[in-house]
Amino acid sequence: QVQLVESGGGLVQPGGSLRLSCVASGRVFSIIAMSWYRQAHGKQREFVARFTRGGDTTIADSIKDRFTISRDSTENTMSMYLQMNSLKPEDAAVYYCNAIVGGATDYWGQGTEVTVSS
Repeated sequence: QVQLVESGGGLVQPGGSLRLSCVASGRVFSIIAMSWYRQAHGKQREFVARFTRGGDTTIADSIKDRFTISRDSTENTMSMYLQMNSLKPEDAAVYYCNAIVGGATDYWGQGTEVTVSS
């Protein structure tokens, strides 16, 4: 089992920045990739960014000039961060953390909401 907890969402003005965090605990040694997805109201969930245990990083083309992903780990946790700059109203969504473990099992966090509004 892997537990994922996101934090860092909130209300920000257009042009502002936020840093989202996701902390994975449990069987973190089994994680082969961690990703961010987002789902705006009334829309489908979409991919934002991913890193693999091997160090490969992928960021969606639509936001790669404004968002960066980073990570760190301890003996018992694996953390992933999403730095979001120059936020736009269309970035408003619930941001979800996802982890894939060996065997292709998915785990999801509860989500953290980002509101971009003046």
